[in-house]
Amino acid sequence: MLQSESEPDADMAAELEADLSALQADLERVEVETLLCGEYDDRSAIVEVNAGAGGTESCDWAQMLLRMLLRWAQDQGYNVEMVDELPGDVAGIKSATFQVSGKRFAYGYLKSERGVHRLVRISPFDAAKRRHTSFASVDVLPEVSDTDHVDIPPDDIRVDTYRSSGAGGQHVNKTDSAVRITHLPTGIVVSCQNERSQHKNRASAMKVLQSRLLEVERRKRDAERAEIRGVQQAIEWGSQIRSYVFQPYTMVKDHRTGAETGDVLGVMDGSISRFMGAYLRWPERRE
Repeated sequence: MLQSESEPDADMAAELEADLSALQADLERVEVETLLCGEYDDRSAIVEVNAGAGGTESCDWAQMLLRMLLRWAQDQGYNVEMVDELPGDVAGIKSATFQVSGKRFAYGYLKSERGVHRLVRISPFDAAKRRHTSFASVDVLPEVSDTDHVDIPPDDIRVDTYRSSGAGGQHVNKTDSAVRITHLPTGIVVSCQNERSQHKNRASAMKVLQSRLLEVERRKRDAERAEIRGVQQAIEWGSQIRSYVFQPYTMVKDHRTGAETGDVLGVMDGSISRFMGAYLRWPERRE
């Protein structure tokens, strides 16, 4: 229609361009969702962010990663609930755990973020303004469902209560409402301190522990299958999956898929869907 007119309608052209962009986005979303066919992909997710070695620098980077992941989840319409957060000594966080739910495929998308994330920037904590490299890790667990059989005998756990160290008002900080559960056979430790009720914190911590044990079993099965195939599995904690460079140039690059962008600020504001899509299309990905 526009080509047949001597003076094309600018408003119509803009409307068609917007419709085309929306259609392309819908097609890409449908394409990606066809790849979300893993065993747990349609489940809610439990995400853990941990600062690496490096003190304040790494704690600050961990908080930046936490914000990035929370912004993505909120922008996509998921519900986010903080489970536990341990602040850094000077700035940032040492660790944080949160749950992403409310829509399908939270785990399917977020599993692409599992691994070590590397930051290169001029440190705001260095008076000499030198360039620093920091590391933080992200782990993503599928939430357990009623069909999962995760049996945790009472004798296998130790439950400790303590006073919350984070925000939450006088009640949270003045009562032993925080809960730490240790799974004795595996040594796995989970904590929850974000609720006022000790009972609620214990229930949340047990949910995280069940998800961790479910993931342990999944990785054990994957290792057994890999041994049969003769494939050497990568150690995820030691695998640097993505680098974020702020200086001397700006770039975010995923080392697995090769996907990259110069829009560092957009990525830190939660625009990470491009990396998730590239991971799902990546032929060498492991579930």
